[in-house]
Amino acid sequence: MIPITAIVLGAGNRGANAYGSYGLEHPNELDVVAIADPDVERRTRMATAHDIEPALQFETWEAALARPKLAQVAFITTQDNMHVGPTIAALEAGYDVLLEKPMATSPADCAFLVETAERLGRTLQICHVLRYTNFFSTLYDIIRSGRLGEIVSIDHRENVAWYHMAHSFVRGNWGVEADSNPMILAKCCHDLDILLWIMGQKVAKLTSYGSLFHFRPQAAPAGATLRCQGDGNGVCPAAATCMFYAPRLYNAEPQNAVPSDFTFTASGFMLNALGGGNSPQSRWDKLKTSQYGRCVYHCDNDVVDRQVIALEFENGVPCTFTMHGHSDRENRTMRWDGTKATLYAEFGYAEFQEIRICDHGGMYHAVKEEVIVPPPAGSGHGGGDHGLVRDFLLAVQGQPSPRQTTARASLESHLLAFAAEASRKSGISIDFAAYKNQVVQI
Repeated sequence: MIPITAIVLGAGNRGANAYGSYGLEHPNELDVVAIADPDVERRTRMATAHDIEPALQFETWEAALARPKLAQVAFITTQDNMHVGPTIAALEAGYDVLLEKPMATSPADCAFLVETAERLGRTLQICHVLRYTNFFSTLYDIIRSGRLGEIVSIDHRENVAWYHMAHSFVRGNWGVEADSNPMILAKCCHDLDILLWIMGQKVAKLTSYGSLFHFRPQAAPAGATLRCQGDGNGVCPAAATCMFYAPRLYNAEPQNAVPSDFTFTASGFMLNALGGGNSPQSRWDKLKTSQYGRCVYHCDNDVVDRQVIALEFENGVPCTFTMHGHSDRENRTMRWDGTKATLYAEFGYAEFQEIRICDHGGMYHAVKEEVIVPPPAGSGHGGGDHGLVRDFLLAVQGQPSPRQTTARASLESHLLAFAAEASRKSGISIDFAAYKNQVVQI
């Protein structure tokens, strides 16, 4: 079998570890032959892993795409506000494209990407990885089978862990809306896509509420300094009692650690983003100047840390969607009520996944209770990362699956997130069809 060749534009966590790693595990299916990233450490690390020759290691996506076509497909995993340029250039150069979500930072740009791909006849697939997990595939099959009867109502929650919120949406690259996207789009377009996919229905109207509640100067501990390692020498006076103390979160405390009741083992995506080597001392030194060493109460973040969307599908089914950044662990929880049974579910990547169906008919307990534990998966996002890549590679060979996240399908979930943010900021309910007609012409 001859593998599909790929160029990866952006060697961060998603490009290198989530998607590019598929080629390391399945070299007969995918061969990463070129890489572009401005960060020499990330670029070199990925080039070494894939044995990419120096002539095919680029500092910018512009330099990579200026060359005659280097591969069959392009994985574009740049920052959110850098998606449109390389995607359009790659499509026009003849690449089929796997593009990290969210597609773009405005409704018009999202629509432009869809129009361009369709005009050129290229495959443009968005990284809505949840469709490719065993968990959500099972959930889809249950709902569509009629096992619950007619759907009465839906409650879906994305519970973002406290440390993930601090890392990505306060200190990190998604903390400032103008530099990335509203959090409801950057973090939750996965979930909106899943709801639309499972329901097989469009949304009729919606209302949204939310705010930045906790990560503000008013909530800072007394005496907190602008950086966790102190404004000069030493550490912040609140380090022992603050669970967001950066050297602890990034396992960067040298010998004289700050005594505390808090313990934490840093997640791989956090350490990859920080960089700075593998020793506590080297990470300590990196945090002195890194954005991840800032006090979470004194950053420039402005995205919400809590938001709710109340929406109604065209068939009348109401749904509440809640996102917040103060969860004890990273998971999604959901409840689907039908006329015959109620479904409770939890999806927690590497921790816990379970679907429980309780038939109606008894009092205080179900007549029948069925517990389903989807089989484990071997990649990030509950197996969705590699499942997505596999599906994309089949699609470019003319074998798309029913789960494929086409660019046009992804546009619907993105516009839903933009509409929710418009509702949150304006305080008004939104007719979704009218909103779409107003913001895009496609």
